[in-house]
Amino acid sequence: MPAADNNAPNQTDLDALRERYRIERERRTPRKGERRYRDIDDGFAHLAVDPYATPLERAALHDAVDVLIIGGGFGGLLAGARLREAGVQRTRIVEAGADVGGTWYWNRYPGAACDIESYIYLPLLEETGYMPVERYSKAAEIRAHAQRVARHFRLYDDACFSTQVTSLDWDASQACWIVGTNRGDRMSARFVMLTTGPLNRPKLPGIRGVERFRGHAFHTSRWDYACTGGSATEPLTALAGKRVGIIGTGATAIQCVPPLAQSAEHLYVFQRTPSSVDRRDNAPTDPAWVAALPEGWQRQRIESFTAQLSGNLAIPDLVADGWTVLARAMRAMLARDPTADPSALLERADLEKMVQVRANIEATVRDTATAEALKPWFSLFCKRPCFHDNYLAVFNRPNVTLVDTRGRGVEEITEKGVVVAGREYPLDCLIFATGFEVGGDVAARSGFSIHGVNGLTLAEKWSEGMSSLHGMHTRGFPNCLLVGPAQSGMSPNFPHMLDEQARHAAHLIAHCLRAGVRTEEPTAEAENAWVATILSLGESRRRFLESCTPGYYNAEGHDSEALARSLPFGAGPEVFVDLLRKWRAAGNFAGLELNGAHAGPTKENHEP
Repeated sequence: MPAADNNAPNQTDLDALRERYRIERERRTPRKGERRYRDIDDGFAHLAVDPYATPLERAALHDAVDVLIIGGGFGGLLAGARLREAGVQRTRIVEAGADVGGTWYWNRYPGAACDIESYIYLPLLEETGYMPVERYSKAAEIRAHAQRVARHFRLYDDACFSTQVTSLDWDASQACWIVGTNRGDRMSARFVMLTTGPLNRPKLPGIRGVERFRGHAFHTSRWDYACTGGSATEPLTALAGKRVGIIGTGATAIQCVPPLAQSAEHLYVFQRTPSSVDRRDNAPTDPAWVAALPEGWQRQRIESFTAQLSGNLAIPDLVADGWTVLARAMRAMLARDPTADPSALLERADLEKMVQVRANIEATVRDTATAEALKPWFSLFCKRPCFHDNYLAVFNRPNVTLVDTRGRGVEEITEKGVVVAGREYPLDCLIFATGFEVGGDVAARSGFSIHGVNGLTLAEKWSEGMSSLHGMHTRGFPNCLLVGPAQSGMSPNFPHMLDEQARHAAHLIAHCLRAGVRTEEPTAEAENAWVATILSLGESRRRFLESCTPGYYNAEGHDSEALARSLPFGAGPEVFVDLLRKWRAAGNFAGLELNGAHAGPTKENHEP
C-alpha cells in the first residue's frame, strides 16, 4: 500500500486503495452465526430502565384525541408543532422518557454532543427565537431546546410521560385507534403518528457469556453516574482506581472515550471496526453573524446542507463542514475539468478524503500499531462519519489500550472481564456503546405491536419487507402515519426530513378533520408502485452498501430483499421533498383512499 500522506493519490494508488477496501470488508464480513444481537428484554431489561427520573403517579386515561403521537423526540415535537400550525388542537404525545427529547433525553453520557451543525440540526430556531451558543451543541442544550419547542407549541398539554405504549388496535366500527399503555391507559385516537425513530431501543451484542459479567455494566444511553460519578461535563471521579472497558467505537464512543480516559485507572477500548474520525473545530456562535441573518435563514441553510449531500452542486455550500467536504472537492475538480464524469469525481474525492483522514491518524497517534488499527478502510459514508478533536490523542495516554479485534469482535464475556483472541481483560466496569435497534417493524422495535384491519399486524404484513406509500402510509392500517427514513427521504440531518414528513402529515390530517374524512389509507396499486420505485431507485445505493464494511447501514453485511425494500428513496432527499410538495399542491391526494364526507380534491393553500 502507498503511504498515507496529504498528497492526492495517483491512479495506481486509487486501484490499491480499492483493493485494500475489499480486503478489509472481507475480513469483517460475518460468517454464519456471527454478529448477533441480544434483545434487551432477554434478561437485561434493567439496562433500559430510566435512570434519570422516577415516574410520577397519575390516573389511567380513558379519553379521546384527534392525533396521538408516539414518541417525544424531534420527530414527535415537529409533528406536534406542524399540527398546531395547521389548526389541529386535540393532540397528545406519549413518551417512554420522563420528558421530551427522545434520543437527547436518553443520551446523557459524558461528552455527548451533536455532530451536525446546531444551526441546522436544532429545529424551529426562528419560530422559538433561539440561537445555539456554539456551532455544535452539547446534549444539555439540545435537550433544553426540545423542551423549549414543547412549551412554545403547548405540546406539554395532555402529554403522557414515563409511559410505554403496549398495544395499538384499529377499531373499524369507530374508525379510530385504541391505544393501551403500561400505565393502564386505554385511549382512542382518530389518527396515530409513529415517531419512535431509529435510535430509541438500546441494542446489546450477542456475545457468549454477556450475562455472566459480575462487575458493573450499563448501556451508554442509560449512563450510570452512580457508578462513574461526575456528570456530562465534570470528571468521572468514581472511576478512580477502576479498570473500565467499552465495547463499540461508533459516534457515541468517540465522544465518551476521552472523559473516560481522564478518570479511569485504565481504559480498554474494544474495537471491531474503526470509525472515520475527522476534526470538529467547534466555536462559539458569532453575534455579528447572527445579527446579519435574514428572515428565513434557517430553512435556507438546512436546504443548502441537504443539497450538498444530494450532489446538487448548483446550490452554494452555506455550512461548509466535514459533512459537505466531498461536494466542495467535486466543485474544485469540475472547475478544472467541466467535462469530467461526476460519479468518477465523487469516488476520487471520497478516496482522497479518506487518505487525509488516515494521514491525520498517523500524525496524531504515536504508537504505530495503534495508529494502523485506528485507520478506517472504507468510503466516508459507509459508516456515519465522526468528528472529534480529542479522541485520537487519547490513545497516546499510558492508561488507554486499544484492543483491536481485527473485525471479528469480542469472543466472550466472563465473570471477570472481556476475552479477545484468547486473552482475558479483567474489568470492574463494562460499558456497551453498541447502539440501537434500527431495523424491522417500527412498532415492535419500540415494544408493542400494531393490529390493523382484521387484526393483521404490521410485522405480518411486512414479513417479506416493508411496503408503503411515501414511507408514511401502509394499506390495512388506516389513519396511521409512519415517520422515519425507510422508503422516504434520508439525510444525516435527521430533523430536516422529520420536519418535511411532519408538514406532509399535518396537511393531510388537518384536511381529513376539516372535511369529515373518516379514514385514509393508500391504494394497493399506489403502494405497490412506490415499493417498485424504492427498489428501482435503490439499486445504486444497494451496490454501494454491498461494497461497505459491515455495520448497521447495511444490516451487518447481510444483503436481502427486505433490506432493499427498507432503503430510503433512492433519488435523494431533495427530490423526495419536492415530490411531497408537488403532491400536496396537486390537491387530489393521489394514491390515497379517503373515505367519508368531502373526500375529494381540495383547493386549500399550500406552503411553498
